[in-house]
Amino acid sequence: MTVPPGIADIRNAATRLSGLIVETPLIESPELNKRFGGRILFKPETLQRTGSFKFRGAYNKLSSLGEAERGRGVVAFSSGNHAQGVAASAAMFGVKAVIAMPADAPAMKIGNVRKMGAEVVPFDRFRDDRMTVVRPWLDKGMALVPPFDDPAIIAGQGTIGLELMAQARALGVSLDAVVIPCGGGGLSSGISVAVKDASPDTAVWA
Repeated sequence: MTVPPGIADIRNAATRLSGLIVETPLIESPELNKRFGGRILFKPETLQRTGSFKFRGAYNKLSSLGEAERGRGVVAFSSGNHAQGVAASAAMFGVKAVIAMPADAPAMKIGNVRKMGAEVVPFDRFRDDRMTVVRPWLDKGMALVPPFDDPAIIAGQGTIGLELMAQARALGVSLDAVVIPCGGGGLSSGISVAVKDASPDTAVWA
C-alpha cells in the first residue's frame, strides 16, 4: 500500500455501499453505564450482512476494480469472516471467487462460502504460506482481495466510523473515546480516519 486512504475515500465507499449494508445501531446497557459511571455505546457489526464488518471492505474493494479486472475473478484468503464478505460480494457482481481457507476453519463458515458460490481451497494454517496457496490463481490474472492491508478495504471498514459519528451526533453525545477491536488493523485504521476527521479530540484506542 503506497497511499493510505483519506476521509474522501471513506465517503466514496459509503456511497458505493449505500443500500447494500446494514447501518448497525448504537446500543447501550443501563447496567454497564451504572457500573462504569458513564455512557458506553456499542455498535454491533455482528448484525451486518454476512455477520461481520468484513463485507464493507470486500464489496468496496471489488467496486474499485475495473470491470475487466473484476471480470477475471477474485482471490482471497481467510479463516471465515473475510471469506464470507468476499464470497457475498463476488456473487453480487457475478464474478468467480477462489478463497483459501484453513482446513480447520469453522465448518459453518466454509459451508457459507460455498453456498455463496465461491470455490474453497483448503490449506494447513501451520504449514502452508497463504500467498503461495493462492499464487496459481493470481498468475491467471485474478485479483487479490486482501483481508486488511489495502486502501479500498480500509476505506470500506471506515464507513463504520462515519455511521458512528453521525449516530453519536443524533444522540447529542460527544465521544470521549472510541475503542476498536484490532487484528490486522484495517478496521481500526479506517474507523480512526473517520473519527478523527469528525472529532479530533476523541481518543481512539485499538
